Amino acid sequence: MSDDDDFMQDSDQEQYDFEYEDDDEQETGDVDVENKYYNAKQIKVDNPEEAITEFLGLPALEQEKGDWGFKGLKQAIKLEFKLGQYDKAVEHYRELLTYVKSAVTRNYSEKSINNMLDFIEKGSDDQRAYKCMEQFYSQTLESFQSTNNERLWLKTNIKLARLWLDRKEYTHLVRKVRELHKACQKDDGTDDPSKGTYSLEVYALEIQMYADTRNNKRLKALYQRALKVRSAVPHPKIMGIIRESGGKMHMSEENWAAAQTDFFESFRNYDEAGSLQRIQVLKYLVLTTMLMGSDINPFDSQETKPYKNDPRISAMTDLVDAYQRNDIHRYESILQNNKDVLEDPFIAENIDEVTRSMRTKAVLKLIAPYTRFTLAFIAKQLKISENEVQDIVGFLIVDKKLRGKIDQSNGSVEIESNPDADRTQAMQEWTSAIRSLWKTVLNEAEGFKADDSSVMLGGTAASGFPASHIDFEGLKQNGGRGPNGWSKSRGGQKRSGGRAQLGSVK
Repeated sequence: MSDDDDFMQDSDQEQYDFEYEDDDEQETGDVDVENKYYNAKQIKVDNPEEAITEFLGLPALEQEKGDWGFKGLKQAIKLEFKLGQYDKAVEHYRELLTYVKSAVTRNYSEKSINNMLDFIEKGSDDQRAYKCMEQFYSQTLESFQSTNNERLWLKTNIKLARLWLDRKEYTHLVRKVRELHKACQKDDGTDDPSKGTYSLEVYALEIQMYADTRNNKRLKALYQRALKVRSAVPHPKIMGIIRESGGKMHMSEENWAAAQTDFFESFRNYDEAGSLQRIQVLKYLVLTTMLMGSDINPFDSQETKPYKNDPRISAMTDLVDAYQRNDIHRYESILQNNKDVLEDPFIAENIDEVTRSMRTKAVLKLIAPYTRFTLAFIAKQLKISENEVQDIVGFLIVDKKLRGKIDQSNGSVEIESNPDADRTQAMQEWTSAIRSLWKTVLNEAEGFKADDSSVMLGGTAASGFPASHIDFEGLKQNGGRGPNGWSKSRGGQKRSGGRAQLGSVK
């Protein structure tokens, strides 16, 4: 081995030893910070004040801003907010946001900030906490705007708008939605295709707001505009929200077919997104099917079939079955035994229409064999009040589905029955049909049309023989009887048993 080789070997060994010593020192420092972090986590339940002190001491142990200091600040902020130390929480949150720029990765910082805002939202149960939450959002938006992080700025603003929607603070929401729409547009005011996904999320928020406030005119315009957005690849849950709101809008207009389509699309999107809202929308789909009076079972489709035996939807499944069988007693029993079905305001608002339809059909079926009955009898059979029976019978009379009169003095109903009038009406309809058939045959059928050339003056007869050459004298049989065996006598016309014969044709 040469001297040069010895020199190179010694140099490599020295370099290796030097790097090993640096890594060991750095690892020792990280271990101390990590131990301090986990020790603080162990005491945060029993001694939160001491834990806050320990967490806030972690950033000072790092030479540069890093993960452990970021984690320590997060834990300290949550504890301070929980203890009602809102001013300190806001101050340390401002320090936490400085780590977002370079100390931690972009994805980790985004996830941490979102989780922090979610935690603050859930704990904002009084006015001071709510003010603290607003400051958190304000500082977050300022931080993302200063770093030109438009994507996070949009997502945070949408999150804030969603919070105001949940709290029904529509004044703040309208301003925020207007700001978001402007951010999703180009300078010329048209929608920016690169921000189509965010634009759809904003439309979803606005549509929900107008659905809650029952502003159907504005809701319809936004709904149609949202469906025309083609540049986005939206999350299925967003499309589920838009379609659900559209279905409710169509229900308010009694457009059952369009509502059924929207609820089915909404269910499909929620199911794809794994959202629990799919169960509620499936109930709306079942409700719409009953309002349409359709005989098609909504659980026959491939998408809904797996939920047919789901216990959360079993009540609505039974309702559809009873409705399609016209079993009013089972229908009423299901509603009585499943009060939770009516806990949804939308179902409670629209199920009355289905119930009234069921009761109306039940009344018609029950009174069919009677010409006179009492309201009390019907009320007892259907287990409803006499006033409701009177309303149903009155509706049937006005709608001309029942001919009768209500005697309110004794609570009875007399069905008007006039067999002669019915027979006369049937005869009139029959006569009218024959007259129509006669006109059609004589005016339109080829076999009964007269040839124009055969009816000219001096032309041939309808039978094809020249009229001037027929020997009418030959139309005689048994003493000068006329055609068809008729003969004249003093006492009038008399028909013989024979038939007329056509004589010679000259």
